[in-house]
Amino acid sequence: MIGVIRVFTTENKAVLDHHGKIITELFGLPTVNQCIPDQALGIYDDASEKEAIPKIVELGKKMEREGARILAISCAADPGIEELRKAVSIPVIGAGSAAALTAFSLGKPVGILGITQDVPEVMKKILGELLVGFKVPEGVENTTDLLKEEGKAKGLKAAKDLLDQGAKVIVFACTGFSTIGLADQLRNELKVPVIDAVEAEGQFAAQLY
Repeated sequence: MIGVIRVFTTENKAVLDHHGKIITELFGLPTVNQCIPDQALGIYDDASEKEAIPKIVELGKKMEREGARILAISCAADPGIEELRKAVSIPVIGAGSAAALTAFSLGKPVGILGITQDVPEVMKKILGELLVGFKVPEGVENTTDLLKEEGKAKGLKAAKDLLDQGAKVIVFACTGFSTIGLADQLRNELKVPVIDAVEAEGQFAAQLY
């Protein structure tokens, strides 16, 4: 099975299982979804990322012991990925690097939709000069803001702004956009490639499974 690590805390099973459900539906892979403790707002700045890393490592080790064959850190910043790779014997995939590598393979200008103050370093490093824009939907500061009713509308507006800046591909730098199902809406309305970080991590996992 694929062990999907969620980097925010939730007791809502439907929300917790959603990323694994996407991977199972698209690629037919069995998944188990678990979240780190005491991090209700997820990762949204350097301090929250630093706090999350040891929790991610411990959770990943636990999931390996429980039978996971591959681990996916379902966060676009790939938090704790190097630390976790050193701590386990199975492959570890990061949603951010998976999404960025998929976009890089298209060779077209990329606009990134995120929730942090800047593009995750791992994505910036992979995309290089292909990265032409970065946008945060208005009023969104953390993952839970995306779950509000207006989340999708604000995401659509931000994506349109990125196209105006010259982007030919939209990449999600937050897996919360997957939780609200934004990718299909953008694909239908904007008619451009949209790379969902959860779909990308699932694609990489499918290659290794």
